[in-house]
Amino acid sequence: MSIQENYNIVKSRLPQHVELVAVSKTHPVSAIQEVYDLGQRIFGENKVQELSEKYPLLPKDIQWHLIGHLQTNKVKFIAEFIDTIQSVDSEKLIREINKEAAKHNRTIKVLLQVKIAEEETKFGLETEEAKILYQKYLSGEFPNILITGLMGMATFTEDENQIKKEFLNLKKLFDELNQQQPLETLSMGMSDDFPIAIECGANSVRVGSAIFGRRDYSN
Repeated sequence: MSIQENYNIVKSRLPQHVELVAVSKTHPVSAIQEVYDLGQRIFGENKVQELSEKYPLLPKDIQWHLIGHLQTNKVKFIAEFIDTIQSVDSEKLIREINKEAAKHNRTIKVLLQVKIAEEETKFGLETEEAKILYQKYLSGEFPNILITGLMGMATFTEDENQIKKEFLNLKKLFDELNQQQPLETLSMGMSDDFPIAIECGANSVRVGSAIFGRRDYSN
């Protein structure tokens, strides 16, 4: 199927309140432009270098989300234009984002990435670490940061009950932090599991291959 057909199918499966982040990593500028022309404005990239190369070639009203693991020494390359960093997984990183945002007189939106999967390879804060970091944020420690929500990735498994359990754990933490100060975004779910994520309370999903096709193709 074409990118347009894929995109329309994904959009048709999303309730109105659920935000779509079109994950464009490894896909060419032409494919991103095609999805942009269909009305999509939020795109997600994994790597700073790839994002920095694509940014100048595409419309400036795109809201870019960095969704991959971010090293502190690379924050400076995207601080001027990034809309949201979804993958904040340490206090060291949030302090660096705050510092670089201040240099550009900006406030950068971030999501705290919480480790909900049982896989060792997944990055993220432990639940207690996320709570402590949120308290520091509420006390005013990061004036150029806006924590808008949480992000998590479930274990890569066929076991839907396990996926659901992990997503519900993140929803529970979201609700807890939301009572202290309202949060907007619960980012859970990718191409293979976003319907389960929505069922568990996600209001933002990160969908790549279901729109663009599998990785590393070229036009």
